[in-house]
Amino acid sequence: MAEKLRVPPGQHVTRGFPVLHEGDVPRIEPANWRFAVFGLVEEPLTLDYEAFRALPHCRIEADVHCVTGWSKLDNAWEGVASRDLWERVKPGAGARFVMIHAAGGFTANLSLDDFLQPDVLFAWSHNGVPLSPEHGWPLRLVVPRLYFWKSAKWVEGVEVMAEDRPGFWERGGYHMRGDPWQPQNRYSHYPPGKDPWRV
Repeated sequence: MAEKLRVPPGQHVTRGFPVLHEGDVPRIEPANWRFAVFGLVEEPLTLDYEAFRALPHCRIEADVHCVTGWSKLDNAWEGVASRDLWERVKPGAGARFVMIHAAGGFTANLSLDDFLQPDVLFAWSHNGVPLSPEHGWPLRLVVPRLYFWKSAKWVEGVEVMAEDRPGFWERGGYHMRGDPWQPQNRYSHYPPGKDPWRV
């Protein structure tokens, strides 16, 4: 019964860890990887892999929910909290949203409020094991309170914005926010039952 209370309507629990993404898995060399915070900030930030891994890091435990219908419970993630990263930049006046940028041109939009929740982090490990390339190594964002498509893989940076704009999946019809506890937050433009993943 307790487990059921943790699973949003229309979701089912999986014991595996499904792999879903658009396109091929990118080949990323840590020596060439860079992470940038840019846009509506007074002092843009750029870090190489070694510098990013040297930031204070944390561990969170959280359930995640995919828009395709599965939920994976009791995940342990390790990485850098979004709040800790945010303290290292000086946002400009009017900053209210962020766009996550990732390899292959993938993007995911978030309100600043969602981005700075205490359970949001940039993760490099899952359940004590380094992320595999298929699951986003060397770095993926984890936003447990929203559908898992917001937890972008292969992250390369954060763009700070005054106005919201759609990311990759939002341009294809997914909801601009994606709250798994609100069924209407699955899609913005597709009729009920018309799941773009299943076309």
